[in-house]
Parts: sequence; C-alpha cells; structure tokens
Amino acid sequence: MTETGGPAVAALSLGKRFQTGWWRRRDVTALEDLTLTVVHGEVFGLLGPNGSGKTTTIKLLLGFLFPTSGRAEVLGRPAGDPAAKARLGFLPEETYLHPFLTAEETLDFHASLFGIPPARRREVTARLLDRVGIRPADRTRRIREFSKGMARRVAFAQALVNDPDLLILDEPTSGMDPLGTAEMKQLILDLKAQGKTLLISSHLLADMEAVCDRIAILHQGRLIETGRVRDLLTLTDETWIRSRGAPEETLRKAAALLPEARLEHPTETLEAHFLKVIRSQRRTP
Repeated sequence: MTETGGPAVAALSLGKRFQTGWWRRRDVTALEDLTLTVVHGEVFGLLGPNGSGKTTTIKLLLGFLFPTSGRAEVLGRPAGDPAAKARLGFLPEETYLHPFLTAEETLDFHASLFGIPPARRREVTARLLDRVGIRPADRTRRIREFSKGMARRVAFAQALVNDPDLLILDEPTSGMDPLGTAEMKQLILDLKAQGKTLLISSHLLADMEAVCDRIAILHQGRLIETGRVRDLLTLTDETWIRSRGAPEETLRKAAALLPEARLEHPTETLEAHFLKVIRSQRRTP
C-alpha cells in the first residue's frame, strides 16, 4: 500500500447546496461545513438518520458531485482525481450489476477496466469470488438469478478487483442474512488487518460498533460528533454478574462476594448512544 503521509480521506469545510422547486428558486443545504479526516489503516463509520448528508458526503468524496464550498481530498489527491480513483474501491447502497452477466463475467469485465491481463483476471476473479463466499457452482449463473444477498457479495468482490488502498462501502450488508452479515463483517476486519482503509456508511449500528475504530454522526447536514467508538460509549452505572445456567442460590452467593468478584461494567451500545445524540439535537431549538 502506498501512503502519501497525509490522511486517506480529508473533508475541509465541505458543503453542498442544491436548488429545488419550480425554476430551482429554493436552496436546500444537504451538507454544511463538514471537516473530518480518515487516517490510513482504520475503519471509519459514517452514521446518521435519513437525510443527514451521508450519501452526499460519499458522492462528494467520489467526485460524483462538486462541492458548493470547501474541498475534499482522497488518498492525497483532489476528490474525483483519476489517480485516486485507480486506488479506490466503491460499493454503492444499491447493487448495480448487469443482470445478464455471470458472476465470473462481471468480475472479469471490471478487472479489464483496470487493465489487468486476461490470465491474471481469471486468477483474481476466482480468488475474490471465493473470498466473498460465491460457490463455484454459482459462478456461471447470471446475476439476475441471484438473491439480493448473493448479488451483494458479487458487488463487494467487484469493489476489491483493483486491490484498492481505500474502500468506501455504503450499506455493505444490505439484503444479507445473519450468516452473510457475519461473513462480511469478518471480511471488513480482514481487510483492515491487511492495511486497507475503509469508510463505511450503515444503518446497522451493532455491525458498525463491531468493526469501526472511529465514527462520525451527521444530522441535518452537520457533523454532530466524532471520535473513537470506545471513547464515545460511556460506562453505565450498573454492575453485572453474568452467568449461564447458574442456580439462583449460586448467584446470591456471588452477589454477597461482590467486592472481591471479577466484575463487568458494560458500556452503553452504539445504538443507544446514537439515539441519545440524535434526540438531543431534535430537542435543541
């Protein structure tokens, strides 16, 4: 992995306004004064309710939209720069794959766009389909025959075809069953262990808590909070004694020995913290 010395992603006073309504006379602010960085090798989560600016932020970072104010940099280059895009993998929220291509043909086509030679494309295709859990028997089936979860796996493999330094994943486990979700979370952690940088947007807060190093919470186009997950989640005022199948008498004895027992002080969940932050914003006049 090639690093530039700076952050993998930088948003500097980034803002975006749209003109809507008849004759585009009304301004709508989708994102306002967003400043954040994603460092190399971390998993960064972008959280927020619908309409908070997450998708707008991703589109600005990818160069799909131009900012109204501020600027964005990706891998040390201006957002949308072809040199940065060559080192980037993107998984959109909706799975846009050609329905009449097979899984193998899909990956082979996208590998060809990066100039990968045919012999190596076959090796890359087989390795990535294996990595995302597409069985050999399914690799020659057309995408239109796949379930949403299977198509999502192929789309994830497509995002990896150029061995990117940075991955931007929008709802990566959308449409997946619990097993598929667990496997994709493990894949994210494996990619981090390889030194990849991941920026993830998701509504599944428990999944984000399991994989993210840091998060940012957006609300109504503004950055509300950012920080390390373990630092944002506060200790509760409860002390738990956890057991599995222990008789009630045993638990009473354990409680009597509380000062000398090994205790767990559980933190609030990311979901609880997220809801607390958003509700506090809605109460703010």
